[in-house]
Amino acid sequence: MVSLVYFRVEGSTSIQSGTGAWKGQKRQGFRTLFAKMGNGGSAVYEKRISRLLPEEQAQISDAFDKMTEATGAEKGSRKSVSLEMLKAYVSEALPEAMIIRLFNGIRRTNTEIKSGAISEEFTKEQLNVYTSDLYRGHVDQRGRALLQIIAITEDNQVQGSQVQQFIDDLIGALLHVLQFRKLLNGWNLKHSFDSVSGGIALSAHLLSKLKPIDKRVLTEDQMVEFMWQASDIGDWVYRIPLLSTFLLAVFSHGLSVMVPDSETSYSLGSLSNLLPKCPSKAAPCDSVLGLLVVMFINSHLPQEAQRRWQPYFSTRAHGESFSQLCAQIIGRGPTILIVKDTGGNIFGGFASQAWEMKPQFQGDSTCFLFSIVPRMEVYMYSGYNDHYMYLNSGQQTLPNGLGMGGQHNYFGLWIDSDFGQGHSKAKPRCTTYNSRQLSSTENFKIDVLEVWGVGYNKETDEKSKKSILDADPDARALLDMAGVTRHSDGLREKAKDEEEDGD
Repeated sequence: MVSLVYFRVEGSTSIQSGTGAWKGQKRQGFRTLFAKMGNGGSAVYEKRISRLLPEEQAQISDAFDKMTEATGAEKGSRKSVSLEMLKAYVSEALPEAMIIRLFNGIRRTNTEIKSGAISEEFTKEQLNVYTSDLYRGHVDQRGRALLQIIAITEDNQVQGSQVQQFIDDLIGALLHVLQFRKLLNGWNLKHSFDSVSGGIALSAHLLSKLKPIDKRVLTEDQMVEFMWQASDIGDWVYRIPLLSTFLLAVFSHGLSVMVPDSETSYSLGSLSNLLPKCPSKAAPCDSVLGLLVVMFINSHLPQEAQRRWQPYFSTRAHGESFSQLCAQIIGRGPTILIVKDTGGNIFGGFASQAWEMKPQFQGDSTCFLFSIVPRMEVYMYSGYNDHYMYLNSGQQTLPNGLGMGGQHNYFGLWIDSDFGQGHSKAKPRCTTYNSRQLSSTENFKIDVLEVWGVGYNKETDEKSKKSILDADPDARALLDMAGVTRHSDGLREKAKDEEEDGD
């Protein structure tokens, strides 16, 4: 076997083998060979960043330049970013712990252009590759990108306790950046469900969704001690949309990188499918909801229902009245029902269709039930039956009230027409949604009940924009024949939704 050594002497290149020197065209041939070998890393780099659109690459380049200038350095004088530069650039947008995590993740990125010891700073190439892997990499690439900001070991493993700490930091960073960038979409952090308790519950929920690739079953204590691989982490990010959305929102809005041009599109890093718009004038200040609860529930809704939430009913505003409840929800499109019982449990369900008063089940397979306290969980359609949602009143032979899942008198969630009480009978599980008992006791008493409309109700919006003349063309024609001017033309009252969107 012939071994080759490539070296430079006094400006000329020589190639030697174990049998002697090769010169002439042989030398030129090896120069070409090594040039091709050297370009291999560059080709891999170009392939990885080609997943980014030109305008995205331009945005990353602009952000990098601003990072290098953050501490007063002259434009173009620095080719890498230090931790101090990143801190100065990010300023107060992110907590320091998350800034350090992101910095370490980027500087540990292998661009495959050159190898060597991990630098104390990161380059534009590393920022490009890290962003590409995080947003559009395959499972292993995305897993490594996340692993690098959780913790790093020589064998690319991370302990469950480190994953738990990362989730806590991520949730805290998300709430921080949304408030700092004024991206709360009308929601109020002060008057809502306790964010500390919500953060703990959501953190536990996200960790519980981390599963070993080999499908082994771990207890909660074992998960914290388990050593997780990059493939486990990558699979986790892909399977849990909320985790991915949190991370990309923190990265995008924290570093001002890959920020969507418009929040009306469902693009990576966009808030459109994370935090829905809430009309601030209409939101009850003492809602049982909080930002994390809203984001958790919203992430499981159909995409078209994620854009906006509108409060329809609250016992604190409308009183404890079943007739008032029905008046506020019938025919008004998809809704979220949320109950807090006197035992402290918070739970509810998503009704995918407008409620109708009738003695039959209604809805479709996109309906679901959920729990917030004592644990966050969503229970989707099981396929067992089609008892999605039910609303009835004034019947002698059928239950009177509002229900979701299960069967008559054994609903997964039931609000009795004799308002103030309900039940969650799911022993061992609700047949329709495979849910556990949601309430603190099987038969519970209501402390607070809220209903929120989600998405846009086209039918209601169109009706609110029409006048009586639109509905009666004959009346309009008579006015035209009589020569009566219709002064209301062009002066229609804005629909309620239009007014709120303009606030």
